[in-house]
Amino acid sequence: MQQINKKSLSKKSYSQKAYLGRYPYNLVNSGNLTKYYQILTDYQFISAKINHPEFGIQALIEDYDLLGDTQTKTLKYIQSALRLSAHIVTQDKQQLPSQLWGRLQTIHNPEIQQLLQQISQTTTHPWLRPLTPSLTPPGGRLLHTLSGHSGWVTAVAVTADNQRVISGSRDNTVKVWNLQTGEELFTLNGHSDSVNAVAVTPDGKKLISGSDDKTIKVWNLKTGEELFTLNSHSKCVNAVAVTSDGKKIISGSHDWTIKVWNLDTGEELLNLQGHSFLVNAVAVTPDGKKIISASYDGTVKVWNLETGEELFTLTGHRGFVKAVTVTADGKKIISASSASSSSDDTVKVWNLETGEELLTLNTVQRFGVDAVAVTPNGKRVITGSHDNTIKIWNLETREELFTLYSNWINAVTITTDATKIISGSDDGTVTVWNLQTGVRLLTLPSQPYENIGHSNSVATGAVSTDGKKAISGSDDGTVKVWNLETGEKLFTLIGHSDGIKTVAVTADGKKLIAGCSPQDESNTIKVWNFETGEPIFTLNLDNLWSLQTLAVTKDGTRIISGSGYLPIITVWNLETGEQLFTLERNGDANSVNAIAVTPDGKRVISGYDDKTIKIWNLETRKELLTLQGHTDAIKTVAVTPDGKQVISGSQDTTIKIWNLETGEELLTFNGHSDTVNAVAVTTDGKRIISASSDNTLQVWNLETGEEIATFSGESEFCSCTVAPDDLTIVAGDAGGMVHFLKLENAGK
Repeated sequence: MQQINKKSLSKKSYSQKAYLGRYPYNLVNSGNLTKYYQILTDYQFISAKINHPEFGIQALIEDYDLLGDTQTKTLKYIQSALRLSAHIVTQDKQQLPSQLWGRLQTIHNPEIQQLLQQISQTTTHPWLRPLTPSLTPPGGRLLHTLSGHSGWVTAVAVTADNQRVISGSRDNTVKVWNLQTGEELFTLNGHSDSVNAVAVTPDGKKLISGSDDKTIKVWNLKTGEELFTLNSHSKCVNAVAVTSDGKKIISGSHDWTIKVWNLDTGEELLNLQGHSFLVNAVAVTPDGKKIISASYDGTVKVWNLETGEELFTLTGHRGFVKAVTVTADGKKIISASSASSSSDDTVKVWNLETGEELLTLNTVQRFGVDAVAVTPNGKRVITGSHDNTIKIWNLETREELFTLYSNWINAVTITTDATKIISGSDDGTVTVWNLQTGVRLLTLPSQPYENIGHSNSVATGAVSTDGKKAISGSDDGTVKVWNLETGEKLFTLIGHSDGIKTVAVTADGKKLIAGCSPQDESNTIKVWNFETGEPIFTLNLDNLWSLQTLAVTKDGTRIISGSGYLPIITVWNLETGEQLFTLERNGDANSVNAIAVTPDGKRVISGYDDKTIKIWNLETRKELLTLQGHTDAIKTVAVTPDGKQVISGSQDTTIKIWNLETGEELLTFNGHSDTVNAVAVTTDGKRIISASSDNTLQVWNLETGEEIATFSGESEFCSCTVAPDDLTIVAGDAGGMVHFLKLENAGK
């Protein structure tokens, strides 16, 4: 690979700006395509342009389009990787090396591999290098992530020409994006509370938004100008839709009503009453003659749009009906139910003329279905859920085609050409996906670790004391054991009847302990032979409600488990399975979210929902200290190898360091923007690794609180652990992925 002109890069002057800004264009313009190719595969140029204050990643991405149809796929691979990570690198340029490594390592052509080697050789700051492919590669189903909202993205829409995406958010704004490039075009400010719904007129000239501030606003989509505001609803506006002729707006509200408005004048035409609870979604038939509404009262209603007459009511859902849509031929209604006390998680298809229920899809999405869309040909349905998944279904066969993993999904829509899905999530992002089932935009060679992980959230993990094996436990009910050096799966332990809450390994490496907390069956702790994968015995925790967490003493003689519903810690004999005793705190019942044991096995640390941490003496069975300082639930605790300090992670987004003897708060680490789900400490006691719902892993200096390195994934991180080499990190995310990473340049 040709080295780029270092002299031009080193000049802090106009020449550097001209070199980075114009050189690719000049090369193409002069016909020097060889050098153009070389410069765009050179990491020094890539890094320099991204880090230059007048350019950045979007300008670099555009350099790859100068030829249009390149003669090689290599440039498109790099461009696609940059585009997929643009929202991350824009915020944190230090993550460029890890993002490119995470996306490109499966591509085994010489130029890509040379680029990766150049990244490793020239990066001087600490960074987390993915050892296995754990980010969506170029050509996969993930196309763009649009980042800019500071609150949940609650609504998405796309213009009929598929050029622009509109998103509404809890940050009270509406944003308009370029669908092709992911660029934010402008932000609409005017609502004083969360924006819950957005819709676009068929001609793409006007945008309608509904808000918690009880108003509907109409905007000029070209200029961003607010045209007028509709103020007739008495409570939050949850849903808006536009008729196909662009003349009427339909809105649904928390005030239990549906209203019809003249889009040109803002006049209220109709007020439809009939639901007995919140109206959460509305849709209009393509011919503009009927309105369909979905409500928390569990029903779907069909109305005559001209007269306001209720035509019929569809009953069959047992939970809140959160979403509704109509097929393009106007013949079918598709409705989706979200979890309530009845835990209904179904999608139902109805005959729009007769009201007959045609079929039901049991989506098995935890927390139900919160968003639904249908392709223009009516053959595929897309469902989005708060369980972090988007599922694509064949409506004719009722078959689930594939699942996309993201964050808490609030909204989904489809482009009119049926090639892309757009989703909105609670992490403030809008994500664009490739809808073409099984078809990649670019073909990649198959790799042994292309799909590392589980079929559901990876809630827990551990590493053997010899540093050779990693263990992951998942909500899919399995425990997997991995070769820590290669990332290869060694075997899977099957035997639990539901999600795995927690795993641990004895210090001698002979036993693996896994805890399961099913919804409807006995809670169990299973002890396995770690070498053979054979079960040794099972502990049934029927009287302790729900298992939440466990730990093992360093001498391997005792298991300590915590309850998810009661403030009970139970101590077990690991050899016999006998229950030895319990530790119960005073006061109201409270979940034990996290447990750790000191290296000498004498003290237990427990974290609770009430924001407190308690220290217990295992010998006297007495409570020693209560640590207070967090402002929200404690999610994770750990102890330093010398047994002198406690580390805690909380739903308040912070990590705190405490003196274990005195209970004094020593340090607070601020850096995460969402719940800290897990923490781990290196064996030398110098660094902490944290996993968060903000989709990041962070490495910290334990003594100073300084952030050393960050890695951003594509879903919230639920667990993390560190190998005895203090450099290799294993982390699990909500999408089922198990990440293997190595801290590079740790001493710098």
